[in-house]
Amino acid sequence: MDSYDVEGSNIHVRFLEANPTRANFIIQNFNLETANSLRRYMLAEIPTVAIDLVEVLDNTSVLADEFICHRLGLIPLNSRGVEELIYSRDCDCENYCDQCSITLELNAKCEGDEIMRVYARDLVLVSNPPNDQVGQPVITDEDRQGSCIVKLRRGQAIHMRCIAKKGIAKEHAKWAPSAAIGFEYDPANKLHHLDLWFEGDDPKQEWPVDEERVNLDGGHPAEDEPFNYDAVPQRFFMDVETVGGLDPDQIVNRGIKGLQQKLAEVIHELDGGDNANNDFGAQSPTLNGGGFGNDPGYTTPGYGGGGSVWGPGATAGGTTPYGATPYGGGSW
Repeated sequence: MDSYDVEGSNIHVRFLEANPTRANFIIQNFNLETANSLRRYMLAEIPTVAIDLVEVLDNTSVLADEFICHRLGLIPLNSRGVEELIYSRDCDCENYCDQCSITLELNAKCEGDEIMRVYARDLVLVSNPPNDQVGQPVITDEDRQGSCIVKLRRGQAIHMRCIAKKGIAKEHAKWAPSAAIGFEYDPANKLHHLDLWFEGDDPKQEWPVDEERVNLDGGHPAEDEPFNYDAVPQRFFMDVETVGGLDPDQIVNRGIKGLQQKLAEVIHELDGGDNANNDFGAQSPTLNGGGFGNDPGYTTPGYGGGGSVWGPGATAGGTTPYGATPYGGGSW
């Protein structure tokens, strides 16, 4: 494959593979700090939906309540349209409601002699979600069953009410939108950022090189090529694999958008925080309760619907003050 060269200094993106579960692409004319920031944002700060509370009504299986609840929390749920939900910490309800949560019910009993397997497909929505996709269990296997939750013998039963809420992976891994994000630059190690440990005589035999990526990055360096101490990486290979709740292109788009908002907030604060005439592009919410429609993009916003619980001065859909948490005050 030919090397990936572009003219000028503008940022370019080239997709190598794109399907419903994976997006493999190259970013050209980028810098290492921003590329790694994008990777970290996609891993930890994109909102999704996951089961957060479980009300155990009946459980006579061999598994403990806590064990099953943990398994339920890790079942991926469809998060398309998650922006229509608000964070429960920013909702006026006492426990949960249709504005900040989605309720699913798991009710199964084995009445035969064969072992009964309870799958993710047996989770049934019993609330009124904002759209017909968000909150549905992600089922991608050929048998259309989803993850196995528990096995029941004759006479055993399980009945649980599951409350799914909106959150980010920074709070808990169950809200992670991606299974893994591959990140690589300089596959030929021209910059000598890696010192490969090896046991034999030749490290190249113990550390195979991805020739396709090397060719895309300009090929192997010449044996007599002098080392450039000022060289910096310019091409970054990223591989985003989703768990199924969001499409990989949605993860990338929301990651870029959220990173822009964070940077815009820094600019806004450096300019004094009150210069409303400047156009910062995709802006972050302000400290004084400003918001931008149903645009998520920050770690603790409550955009659209429901009042805020952070004081009488906050309005419906207002932002959570930075540093205030629902876990007893104080800062992160």
